[in-house]
Formats: sequence, C-alpha cells, structure tokens
Amino acid sequence: MNFPFYVARRYLFAKKSHHAINIISGISVCGVALATMALICTLSVFNGFHDMVASFFTAFDPELKVMPAEGKYMKHDDAKLQALREHKDIAVLTETLEDNALIINGNHQTIVTLKGVEDNFIELTDIGNLLYGDGAFQLHADVLQYGILGIQLTQQLEVSARFEEPLQVYAPKRGAKVNMANPAASFNQASLESPGVVFSTMQSKYDNHYVLTSLEFVRSIFEAEGNLTALEIACREGADVNRVKKDIQKQLGNGYRVLDRYEQQADIFRIMEVEKLLSYLFLTFILVIACFNIVGSLSMLIIDKKADVTTLRNMGASDSQICSIFLFEGRLISTFGAVAGTLLGILLCWGQQTFGWLSLGDSSGSFIVDAYPVSIHAWDVILVFITVTLIGYLCVWYPVRYLSRRLL
Repeated sequence: MNFPFYVARRYLFAKKSHHAINIISGISVCGVALATMALICTLSVFNGFHDMVASFFTAFDPELKVMPAEGKYMKHDDAKLQALREHKDIAVLTETLEDNALIINGNHQTIVTLKGVEDNFIELTDIGNLLYGDGAFQLHADVLQYGILGIQLTQQLEVSARFEEPLQVYAPKRGAKVNMANPAASFNQASLESPGVVFSTMQSKYDNHYVLTSLEFVRSIFEAEGNLTALEIACREGADVNRVKKDIQKQLGNGYRVLDRYEQQADIFRIMEVEKLLSYLFLTFILVIACFNIVGSLSMLIIDKKADVTTLRNMGASDSQICSIFLFEGRLISTFGAVAGTLLGILLCWGQQTFGWLSLGDSSGSFIVDAYPVSIHAWDVILVFITVTLIGYLCVWYPVRYLSRRLL
C-alpha cells in the first residue's frame, strides 16, 4: 500500500490527542456531504420539472414540425413537401396554418391564435385525450365551421364547452389600410360554432390563447389560400425520431427547418436549463466554502502530529512524503463526504418520488402535481461527484503545502 495513503488513512480514523480535531473532521465530512446532497436534490428537482413540462407538450405538439427557414408561409404545392407523403417512416402528416385573430362573444373579446389543421390532426397528437365536454373532435360539417377552444380561453370569453351563439372571428385583410370611418371594412369576418368540447393541455400558452379549427376556415379568413405555416409529422411506430429528423432535413435542404418537440419549445426549455445552471453554480460556491472547513481540520491535525512527523523523518520519510500524508488526509475527507452526500441525495430523491414528502401546497389538487417532481439523471450524479472531489482536492492542495512548510 502507498505509504502516505496508509498513514493518512490511520490519521483519519485514529483518535487524536485533542478531541476537537475529531469533531472538526466530522464537521468537514458532513459539510461536504450536505453540499453534495443539496446539489443532487436540486438538479433532480429541475430534471423533474423539465420532464413534467415535456410530457405536457408531448400531448399537443407533433413529433416533428417542418417550418420555413425564412418568412412565415410555405407553399402547399411545393414538390419537396409533397414528396414527404411517400416517406416510409412518416405515419401521419398534416398541414397547419396559424395566425392571430380577434374573437368576440357578446361584450367579451380577446386576441387568440387560430390554428387550422386537417381532419387527421387527432391521429397526429394525443388531442383526443385532452378534450372535455359531451361533444367530439370535429372541425367542420357541411357549411359549418367549428372551433375548439382552450379551457382557460372559455373563461375569458365566458362561454361553456357548448356555446349557444357562434363566436365572431375578425382578421385584418391583407394589404388593407384601416378605414377610420368604417374600421370593420378592413377586417375579414366569420363565425365559429361549438363542437361541444374544449381542450386542456395544462399549459397556459395553449389553454389561454389557442383555438383549433379547420385549415379551410383559417386559410379563408387570413386570405392565405395554398399557404401553410407548418407541416406536422408523426413518425411510424418504432422509428428513430432523430434519424427521421435528419433524413427529412437532408431531403428538404436549407430552405426549411425540421424541429423536434424540444426545439418547438426551445425558449421554455432554455430558460429551465439556465435556471438549473445558475443553481448548480450557486451551490458549487457553497461547496467551496464547505471545503475550506477541511483546511481548518488539517491545520489542527498538522500541529497535533508534529511529534509523529519528527519520528517519520528520523525513519527516512522525505518532506514530499510527509506533505502527501496530509494531502491524502484532505482528499479522503472530500471523497467520504462526496460518497456520503451522493448516496444520501439519491436516497432522498427516491423517497420524494415514492412518498412525495415535500408537497407544493396545502390543498391537494391545487397544482398539476401535489409534490415536487424529481428525476435522477446519471450524468448529473456523475457531474456532482466529479465537481465535489475536484473542488475538494484543489481546496486542500495549496493550504497543505503552505502549512507543511510553515509548521513542520
């Protein structure tokens, strides 16, 4: 066994002449362990919220979405887009057109996002599981056009899932200037009937602002015949989405962007990643402070073992070996703290997942989930362990070398 490591191990566990040194060493291990545990638990909570938000978007967003690289619209009859209908890994493909419009119901009005989709939209996403009401998913019937509202939007307009009077929809005419004498002449106007259902994604972006209706209706009111804003795709079961995405991007070229579900909500997930990074940096700073407790413990140990150092020198130990003893001592404290904190952090996260110890509020059902969601990612555990051991090693290197020269 390595001589400095052997002596350092004995010093760590052996009883010291001053009991305070044992206490301070124990406090150092506990400080590193608690900081490690806090890092793992905090990152796991961010992972839990990340996965939870991703699951909600999954219910409404397509697996892949094709959008123009520049501008707002794509042409329906583009040969490259039409060729995608023959792609062997695409199970469902639907054209969509989105734009903002004004909806009025009596004395209530609000700006909404009209999303026109084809009838196979229900096959593309899990929208069928998000509907509430006694009706069914229906976009049009004969000359009638239906609108499926987000559940929070119905509250703004003070309508139920089955509203009696049609909703009035207004959209500005393309290229028209507002006539102040008759403003209504500058807008296209149409009405939407109720299919008897509303949708709820538990995401305010959709529930507060979106209205699903037929592609024909949206093209008509926005004067966008032959245009679409996106092509939404569901892959064949068992197909590798990332591979299909790369294949479609290669087939379409640089004039189009192919987005997966995370890229479709890039802003939200980017904010969550930044918050996670800032929490990691903040807790790492606290970890650095905790590691300086090790320096105090080693300082007292060096003073306590002066007689032992003299004996070791007389037996032939070099100064570098003696310095290595105390370096190993500090590293052992960091390693034990990192291992203990990692195990404790994983145990607490498992308990939160299983029993939901820490709740979001006092009233059950007030939130989407009752307890803080956690998700342990192996890479985060590895990152935390490496961070703790690396900081612990760096924090003791210079102080031990300095103290060894001054005190021994």
